[in-house]
Amino acid sequence: MPEFAMQRSRVIPVSAEAIYPLMIDFHKWTQWSPWESLDTDLERTYTGAESGVGARYGWAGKKAGAGTMEIVAAEPNASIDIDLNFTKPMKTRNLTQFTLEPVEGGTKVTWRMSGTQGVIGRFFYKLFNIEKGIGEDFEQGLASLETAAS
Repeated sequence: MPEFAMQRSRVIPVSAEAIYPLMIDFHKWTQWSPWESLDTDLERTYTGAESGVGARYGWAGKKAGAGTMEIVAAEPNASIDIDLNFTKPMKTRNLTQFTLEPVEGGTKVTWRMSGTQGVIGRFFYKLFNIEKGIGEDFEQGLASLETAAS
């Protein structure tokens, strides 16, 4: 199956120590994730570890769809890997990765998502320009992360 990858980066003018806690704890994603405000009645569930590896988050909403995420690897103040499973509007499984790199003026945060596409996924990817749409969501999320971390 064809693979895809998309990513966006932003330099946030604070240390990784100020950003990482907002990312490693799914409870704190309400402060910055671009999808948290799509549905005013979004149903959220938190299971597994409180935060870090083993933490799981599920959501269901009319606009946000439904799915689960689990933190599967993490290096404090440097990276987080998340197993992302969408169940609605269509089933897909992707790897989401965040990296935090110290740079002049702050921390470069990169948000990457990759996976494989079946026939239906390729169709939707092209028809709805998923790269552009999700890329814009990533950019919005990184801007909100900057605000939350500052």
